[in-house]
Amino acid sequence: MPLSRWLSGQGFDLERLRFSLRTALAACLALIVAWAIGLEHPQWSAMTVWAASQPVRELLVEKSLYRALGTLVGTAVGLLLLLATGDSLLWLVIGLALWVGLCAGIGNALHSMIAYATLLSGYSASMVALLGTASGMNTLALGADRLLTVLVGVIMALVVGLALTPRASRSALEERGRRSTARVLHLLAQRLGPQPRGTRLAPNELLSDIAILEAELEPSAAGSRRARHSARSQRAILAALTAALLWVRRREHGQRQAAAHEAVTEAALAMDNAEPLPRVAAHLNRASQLAEAEDPALGEVLGRLAATLTQRQQFRDTGRTDRDASRRHVTRHRDWIHARHAMLRTTGVLLVIGLAWVATGWSAGAYVMLGTSVMVTLFSTFENPAWIMRRILAWQAVGALCAVALRWLAWPLASAEWQLIAMLLPLILVTVVPFSHRRTQNGSMDYVMILLLLSQPSLPLTGTFAHSLALALAVVAGPLLALIAFRLIFPTNARRRQRHLEGMMLHELETLASRGDSQREALWQARLYHRVMRLVHWAHLQGEATHRVVDASLAALTLGETLEALRHYSQGQNQNQADPGTRRRLEASLRRVARLREAPLEAAAALERLARTLARRQQVELARQARHSATLLHENRAFFQGKT
Repeated sequence: MPLSRWLSGQGFDLERLRFSLRTALAACLALIVAWAIGLEHPQWSAMTVWAASQPVRELLVEKSLYRALGTLVGTAVGLLLLLATGDSLLWLVIGLALWVGLCAGIGNALHSMIAYATLLSGYSASMVALLGTASGMNTLALGADRLLTVLVGVIMALVVGLALTPRASRSALEERGRRSTARVLHLLAQRLGPQPRGTRLAPNELLSDIAILEAELEPSAAGSRRARHSARSQRAILAALTAALLWVRRREHGQRQAAAHEAVTEAALAMDNAEPLPRVAAHLNRASQLAEAEDPALGEVLGRLAATLTQRQQFRDTGRTDRDASRRHVTRHRDWIHARHAMLRTTGVLLVIGLAWVATGWSAGAYVMLGTSVMVTLFSTFENPAWIMRRILAWQAVGALCAVALRWLAWPLASAEWQLIAMLLPLILVTVVPFSHRRTQNGSMDYVMILLLLSQPSLPLTGTFAHSLALALAVVAGPLLALIAFRLIFPTNARRRQRHLEGMMLHELETLASRGDSQREALWQARLYHRVMRLVHWAHLQGEATHRVVDASLAALTLGETLEALRHYSQGQNQNQADPGTRRRLEASLRRVARLREAPLEAAAALERLARTLARRQQVELARQARHSATLLHENRAFFQGKT
């Protein structure tokens, strides 16, 4: 039996096994090089390798660069805090808690590797300031050592990674995007055709596929500016497909359009055959023009999809995309609520721990604060940080025990520093086994990180067994305190993040009702499609059916469009200075909708009364929109009340 098949049968992930072998090798080399050139903390270089390494080359290059940037900023801030606070431990704790909390908040609001660098700049300052306090080293010497050890680790990760790490395969992602586009076009053609079949579940299934694909775009955007432009153009297409699927859900029983059906069918077949995108876009533009008179919403959907396909072709031709055009098609969601919670949680927890350290004077207090600052910052971006923290806690306990055993059972037998290094290397290499096994991979990297943090390979050996044990307990206290924080202080998981997103959608609807303007309306719609993809993604992670979030998104989209139409009508009425009674009714209805989450049924009743008023004024289409929105408010009142 081939070795690879046997390993796979034993539960090992072969790709992850290769990656962990490369990383462990690079970590060992970084440790040896950092020790050979005389750095004070050579084990930090090995830690950096594990933190910076990635399974594909493009991610490795970008993460290494951003790690260097984040470390540089964090080191500078840590040094400034040490210099500014002098001997005042209290002010050091306060300044560090505020800085790390700020980085945690901003990092959770950003996307991609810039978010990682922001988080890293927070806890890198902790490592400089707190370890400087614990060791009593010269401030500048500690900062230089921290920066150089990180650079050695980054360089070794790059050298080994560029030699042994494969390039990312983007062709599979593009092919999945092409197939999804073809399937949506076929669904549109089926809906517009003369003999439609039942399609209620198909749009939801396709939305799930699109949401998963959108979530996977972020890693593919790493490594180069061209990759980021590629992901941007793909995300715009996915947003346009989301708009098309929402149209299908809203028009399941509408009239057929034979002319548009033929053009959309030709576009679907062209996409099936992987014909040039301009040819597909031409069919869609023709379909958009044919549909415009009978269904302007359909014309807009088809035109949006054609424009994004044209933009994708522009990227293929030039390697770039028009940022303004991309923003018109999709504006990415930022979870400001989660970011604010992360900032408050991180700042509060670090202040409590730091003040307890100041009050007790415990010598290991710096390590407690350091471990906690890393855990509550870095893992705040995870979908369920409390769940992963339980596994990290167990692995850190194993790493701490191994570090204590190494220090007091093996290292006393060494007579030279190179022997200390040699004894440490096998404990780094053994990380490959749990890191690559499917049952033990979650959190296993923290074993080697804690092992390295607590293992200072220098002679003469100092300290007592009690002190080593206290440091080990202090470090392990970090994930324990972080677990408590994630469970009790603004607890977060996929469901809560979904609720945050829904709350932000409702807040924007209230804003549209209270003070709508054309720029805000365009931004709202561009962001809505990305939020729909995120909502479906969160539902998928929880194993929930997507129909609830799709129905809620449809209701939000319909209400938003109704508010836009009512605002435009109100502006026309003000200009004409006509029918003051209708204007008063309209403004009163908008004020009701501006308190949507507080009283959705009252908002629905106000829209129903407005619909009757508009019908008497011969505004038939606007009355229909208001009445339909009122119906959706009734049907989805749990969503609009934030109780789903």
